[in-house]
Amino acid sequence: MTTPEPRLTSLAHGGGCGCKLAPAVLQDILKGIPQAAVFADLMVGTETSDDAAVWRLNDQQALVATTDFFMPVVDDPFDFGRIAATNALSDVYAMGATPIFALALVGMPVNVLSTETIGRILQGGASVCAAAGIPVAGGHSIDSVEPIYGLVALGLVHPDQVLTNRGARAGDVLILTKALGVGVLSAAFKQERLEAAGYAALIASTTKLNTVGTKLAGLAGVHAVTDVTGFGLLGHALEMARGAGLTVELTTAPPLLEGVEALAVDGVRTGASGRNWASYGEGVDLPAGLEDWRRDLLTDPQTSGGLLIAVAADRAEAVLALARDQGFDRAAVVGRVVAGPPRVRVAA
Repeated sequence: MTTPEPRLTSLAHGGGCGCKLAPAVLQDILKGIPQAAVFADLMVGTETSDDAAVWRLNDQQALVATTDFFMPVVDDPFDFGRIAATNALSDVYAMGATPIFALALVGMPVNVLSTETIGRILQGGASVCAAAGIPVAGGHSIDSVEPIYGLVALGLVHPDQVLTNRGARAGDVLILTKALGVGVLSAAFKQERLEAAGYAALIASTTKLNTVGTKLAGLAGVHAVTDVTGFGLLGHALEMARGAGLTVELTTAPPLLEGVEALAVDGVRTGASGRNWASYGEGVDLPAGLEDWRRDLLTDPQTSGGLLIAVAADRAEAVLALARDQGFDRAAVVGRVVAGPPRVRVAA
């Protein structure tokens, strides 16, 4: 009898949530590393925790470069590849760029997983790149203890149209293009508590490319963009606030994926949501009496989450219409940017 392969998520001992190192940890690690001021053509580096690096090639082109990889969040190898690739390409779109090609990053326990399973992971990633109109032009693979997959993703954008997380202005409206709750659904899946509808919502959200980002580049009134991923909505909103030196107010409860609220009320959460709050909670003002599960949703890590867009108030409806035309039917206004210290304030 052939021994069945283990569940992919059971091999992801690190959690498989695509979570990032805490900002404070990253700052310590990056101390002493040369910053953008040393290199005149490095338009965006590590100084503002932005989504990707940007290098000016000439007066008409800037190269956007990023990488992202993580352990499985689902057991289907093809879907794991799709999610990881979509997540990696998101950072290119968040900078307003058009992807041009990708390189695969592959670490697999070759004595545990079959070549067929590993091949399906890579096929899933390649299918997303094909949908984005780019090739997987190479990459690197190693034999690792846990399955890891992702991409190096490259794109091009006009130097004058680069979108960053630091350009928000007082008076801007904040738009979120995808509903939240990926981390909660992933946790419920691992606990075997996720219904079929919730799983379908998880896959649909995490495999939807943030192509609207390319269309935001050069659009009048769009001042800042970032994608909401491992730090959750609060963490990435705080990066936007700190980049602009302004206060971000979350004035409306963000949209949630199907089934997320009930699971959160029932105590389903990721360990990363608590770690996120411990990392940056001092920069956030919460209303008195806010339930823990609501806070957990605001810090819930989003694998392949949506874009958070700061746009002038008189252009907000146009951006919402653009997002919905691109298939982001849950896009919604979630807050605003106001004068004040670089913090996030959550309305009651």
